[in-house]
Amino acid sequence: MPKNVVVSGYYGFNNFGDEAILSVIVEHLKMIGVNAAVISNNPKETSKYYQVYSVKNFNLLSLLGVILNCDVLISGGGSLLQDVTSFKSLMYYSFVIRLAQFFKKKVIIFAQGIGPLNREKSIKMVRELLSKASYVTVRDQKSLELVKSWGINTDLVSDPVYSFQIGEGTSEGIVGVQLRDYITMNDELLMRLAHQIVMDFADRKIEIYAFQKSIDLRICKTFEKMLKQLSPGIKTQVFHSLSKNDFIYQISRCEYLIAMRYHALLIALKLGVKPLAVNYDAKVTGLAYDAMIPLVTMKGEEDFSEAFDKMKALDRNKLLEFANSKQFDWSKFDKIILS
Repeated sequence: MPKNVVVSGYYGFNNFGDEAILSVIVEHLKMIGVNAAVISNNPKETSKYYQVYSVKNFNLLSLLGVILNCDVLISGGGSLLQDVTSFKSLMYYSFVIRLAQFFKKKVIIFAQGIGPLNREKSIKMVRELLSKASYVTVRDQKSLELVKSWGINTDLVSDPVYSFQIGEGTSEGIVGVQLRDYITMNDELLMRLAHQIVMDFADRKIEIYAFQKSIDLRICKTFEKMLKQLSPGIKTQVFHSLSKNDFIYQISRCEYLIAMRYHALLIALKLGVKPLAVNYDAKVTGLAYDAMIPLVTMKGEEDFSEAFDKMKALDRNKLLEFANSKQFDWSKFDKIILS
C-alpha cells in the first residue's frame, strides 16, 4: 500500500522560490510512488496545479485529518523555523511539526535554513522539535553549525531547486532586475542601482520582476520610475503574476540578472545568466560566496561600478558548472519515507 506524505511549507502564496521547491518535492514523491498532500494557503490552486490533495493551512480540522492519515510529514524547504519574519510564523510551522510528532508520525526537516532565532523561547522550541525529528537536513553551513551545536545529527544538502529541470538560457541581451520589499529596503539603494544601470545598460531592455506581487510590485514600479527619471528613453517592463515556468522563461532570455531573492539567483546560475546579488538576508550572502558571484549590501555603500564590472566578467560556463555540481541526494529521504 502506498505511503501517505504531507508537505508543509510557505505554499499557496504565489512565491516563486517556495513554489519551485514544492514542484521538485511533489515530482519526486510521485516518482517514488507515494501519495502526496500539501498544506497550502490556497488549496484549490495548489491541488489543480500540482495534481495533489491539498488542505487549507489554518483549518484545524483539515490539518488534523491530513496529519492523522499520513505516514510522514515533510517540513520545508525554505526558512520556516525562524522568528525574524514573525514569531507567529514560527509558532505555526512548529505547531504542524508538533502535531505530527504527537501522533507518532515520521517528521523530515527538509533542506531548511534554520534561524535566525532571536528569542530564547524560539531556540528552545526549535531545538526540541528537531531533536525528535526522524531526519534533519539543512541547506547552509550556518544552519548546520547551529543544529550540530545543539547535539542533533543533521545533514547539509543542496537546495532542492538545483534539481529543477530547466535548459540553458538564450542570452538575448536583456538585463533583468528582481526586487522585493523588505525592512531594510531604501530609496538610496534603489537610486544608486538605477543610476548604475543607466550608466552601463541604457541601450538595453530592462525587465523588472515582481516574484510575489503582494510584496514586490510596489518596489518594482518605484524602481521603474527611477530609471525613467534618469533616462526617459530607456526601455523597461515590469512583470508580475506570472507562473513559475513563465518567470524562468523570462530570466532565461537575460544576459544579466540583478536580484535579491535567493531562488532568483539560483535559477540564474542554472541558466548561465550572469548574476549580481543584492544582499537582504544571510542566505543570499552564503549563496554569493559559494558561487563566487558579486554582492552588494542593502546599505548600498559599495562601489557599484566595480560590482557591475565583476558581474560582466563572470564566466557563463563556470556558473553552469557550479549549478550542475549541486545535485540533490534523495537516498536517505526515500529510505525513511518508504520504510
